[in-house]
Amino acid sequence: MTTAASANYKVITQGTPNPNALKFIVAKDVKTKGKVSYSHPAECLGVPLAGGLLSLLNVSQVHFFENVITVTQDGGGDWPVVEEAVIRTIQELLPAHNPDFASDESAAKSRANMSPELIQIEEILDRTIRPGLQADGGDLEVLEFADNRLIVRYEGACGSCPSSRTATLDGITGILRHEYHPDIQVEAV
Repeated sequence: MTTAASANYKVITQGTPNPNALKFIVAKDVKTKGKVSYSHPAECLGVPLAGGLLSLLNVSQVHFFENVITVTQDGGGDWPVVEEAVIRTIQELLPAHNPDFASDESAAKSRANMSPELIQIEEILDRTIRPGLQADGGDLEVLEFADNRLIVRYEGACGSCPSSRTATLDGITGILRHEYHPDIQVEAV
């Protein structure tokens, strides 16, 4: 764990189970409601902090959740160099950052429009799976549910983590088979 401070913002760096992702924890929310991941600068035109981070050499994804920014690199960068650039960018852009920005992802995932089955699945994931993923700098997005087949996408540090495709997916499947339906199939894209 590394700590850096500017006049206004202290940045704490923590590792994640993914060797290509680090969490950067700040004393200010970066996303007040929901979560969002960006992989391309064009996706985050209204969020200069995300755009600034994605413009850094070797940074391939940023994930905002509460007061945590998870940065994933492409594997070609030296972490101490990337980490220093990320901290510098956060300290430069965070003072002007608006954590109340709207994202398409947040608006599209309103539970008011979900089926009762999908709401039940989301509630199980919120209670059992998401806290662990979020603690590791990632998350899980449900993309589709039909015919007892659930399609999910990992976000943040979980998106490129080797254990997401094996142990974590097996854990999700096991919990949902126990708490929702014994024949549910879970796939990650």
